[in-house]
Amino acid sequence: MLVLQTPAAFADHVGRRLGPTDWRIVTQSEISAFAYLTGDDHWIHVDRERAARESAGGRTIVHGLYVLSLIPAWQRTLFRIERRGAGLSYGYDRVRFTAPIPVDTPIRLTQSVADVRPHRQGTRIALTSTIDVEAPGRTAVVAEGILLIGDAMAANSIDKN
Repeated sequence: MLVLQTPAAFADHVGRRLGPTDWRIVTQSEISAFAYLTGDDHWIHVDRERAARESAGGRTIVHGLYVLSLIPAWQRTLFRIERRGAGLSYGYDRVRFTAPIPVDTPIRLTQSVADVRPHRQGTRIALTSTIDVEAPGRTAVVAEGILLIGDAMAANSIDKN
């Protein structure tokens, strides 16, 4: 795990690879719950019998957007910033779903620090996220995301007068 003192310290790690995380399996119950919450209930995600008959892999597949939503939790195992303010996802410049992820197949995240810039609200950190599928050993998602992390407030910066 990369431990940084401040968000700006990411600048010393541009080009550095973070991870990979441990392998994680997405179950059918997670896929079905995501389908229910989002309304994306296409049969390729939720109908095991039809997927067995009609899909190339014979199994349901994980929603790409669900996999993308796992990145923030995975990041907590890749890096930590000791002195920081509020952080938020500033969005994605590019996302590609390059291969299907069959249900119950292990996946994991690797990130690389692509760019770090000062921002009026703190530090803007661009991370390239790659999510790999254990078998057949291919990349399923590539996402260029941006975090905006504020600087820590100094404890003595509040004027008490």
